[in-house]
Amino acid sequence: MAAEAEETEELAWSRETIPRVMKIACARLPQRDLVSLLLVSPWLHRTLVSYPSLWLVLDLREMTNAGNRLLGALSLPRYRQVKRIDLEFAQDIEDKHLESLENEYSESLKSLETLNLNGCQKISDKGIAAVTSCCPNLKVFSIYWNVRVTDIGIKHLVENCRHLVDLNLSGCKNITDKSLELVADSYNELQSLNLTRCVKLTDIGLQQILFKCSSLQSLNLYALSSLTDNAYNNISSLSHLKYLDLCGAQNLSDDALSCIAKCGKVVALNLTWCVRITDKGVIAVAEGCVSLEFLSLFGIVGVTDKCLEALSTTCSNTLTTLDVNGCIGIKRRSREDLLKLFPHLKCFKVHS
Repeated sequence: MAAEAEETEELAWSRETIPRVMKIACARLPQRDLVSLLLVSPWLHRTLVSYPSLWLVLDLREMTNAGNRLLGALSLPRYRQVKRIDLEFAQDIEDKHLESLENEYSESLKSLETLNLNGCQKISDKGIAAVTSCCPNLKVFSIYWNVRVTDIGIKHLVENCRHLVDLNLSGCKNITDKSLELVADSYNELQSLNLTRCVKLTDIGLQQILFKCSSLQSLNLYALSSLTDNAYNNISSLSHLKYLDLCGAQNLSDDALSCIAKCGKVVALNLTWCVRITDKGVIAVAEGCVSLEFLSLFGIVGVTDKCLEALSTTCSNTLTTLDVNGCIGIKRRSREDLLKLFPHLKCFKVHS
């Protein structure tokens, strides 16, 4: 009887406990390692594919033959509830592959929430139309560094995906204010928007975003040197804004920065190469953004020690990153001297 009980206990251990432990351990593995484990044994293969929660991510970043790999993966039952697909800088992914998704595997994308097409430069408006038609629940969409996508592709996006909260269009140099109008009209609950180097945008397009997307928490306007002060007149309506990147905003004046300073929840502000800024604008930021943790004034020659004194009065307990390199009007200080003003500083240089 004791031997039978021991045998029963061992059987229960192998059938129940080991699979549960495997599930917990494998949930912490990178997806590519998880796929490799499928080849270890038939038993392990059966065990792992029996847990749908392990197959919610499809990671094809930087892989070759990514288009065919994508189609092959989505033909497998285990990926029928996939929530995130990452194709960042994947090679050999084209419109024809995304059109095949629409025609053959659209059901597998109904639960998709995140799609990363960063650096997939062979994708055009046609591909965007195809893939977004399958993703009604998409929340995060990123297509950084794509010069083929135009306003037409963005039109398909907003028509097909109504629940977006995070949109990265960085480097999409052919989108215009029309795209921003579409985004503003469709995504009132948008929380993050990256428009880095979208060089065809003007004040009119950004004003649409500021007026209608009041839930924004992160706004990246890096290298949009053509924007003027008029673009920022309504920025104070972004009461939830925490991150703002204005690097290279060469037309930004102290008056516009004073408007920005009314966004009192900002914790990270990049003013690198905003060459028209003086102490007046930075002092307004110090008085308005008292929870500031990150500030770059790199390359601004019009600021002096006065703005540091103002910052130390209001933000000394919060600032952890401060870059004043290239600010020739600010007295050169050692790290020890800066730490006397800002005791929580950890990073003194953002740019090399």
